[in-house]
Amino acid sequence: MDWNEYTRMFVGLFAIVSPISVVPLYLSFTENIKHRRQAVARTTAFSVACIFIVTMLLGQSILAFFSISVDAFRVAGGILLMSIAFGMLQVKNNRTGHTPEEDQEAVDSASVAVVPLAMPLLAGPGSMSTVILFSNQTEGTIDQLAFFIICLLVALIIWGILHFAPQIGDRMSQTAMNVTTRVMGLMLAAMSVEFIVGGLRNLLPGLA
Repeated sequence: MDWNEYTRMFVGLFAIVSPISVVPLYLSFTENIKHRRQAVARTTAFSVACIFIVTMLLGQSILAFFSISVDAFRVAGGILLMSIAFGMLQVKNNRTGHTPEEDQEAVDSASVAVVPLAMPLLAGPGSMSTVILFSNQTEGTIDQLAFFIICLLVALIIWGILHFAPQIGDRMSQTAMNVTTRVMGLMLAAMSVEFIVGGLRNLLPGLA
């Protein structure tokens, strides 16, 4: 794999995580614990990194245990990512990310960093599917190490965005956040098409 592939993986994973879109929810969830916001940001980023790494290491083993082919998972994951991308393009909160019940629980919970910020808002089904699909494309130790670094880099950016979330919320209008979310959604939609087409091409070679 070359630098173009690594860049595509980074952009794809960052797009599905879309930490900018989580800033309003993060500020809302931590409204009553402003003095702990920095600790929440660190714990959230660390939790996301752990989820990504565990998914990267065990994702393919889980698929093998359930006798699910990588191509079938690629199609299913692509469809899931497409549905999330449509929600991002319309700037809607997708219920695969979180539920109103989780939101209310988070307001009164000391573990808001882990649930629902890290799981499932940031490291939800879509991002975990993306990690599994990308890890399957790695070949050799260098590629795996590079993807490991990409996961850590995304987690580091998440920490940075949450760390400066109050400043971002003050300076960035809701319109700007919506535009950013739509751009990320467009990138994610294009990537989901590649996943679906690649999976169908191997499952149904007659269509190629």
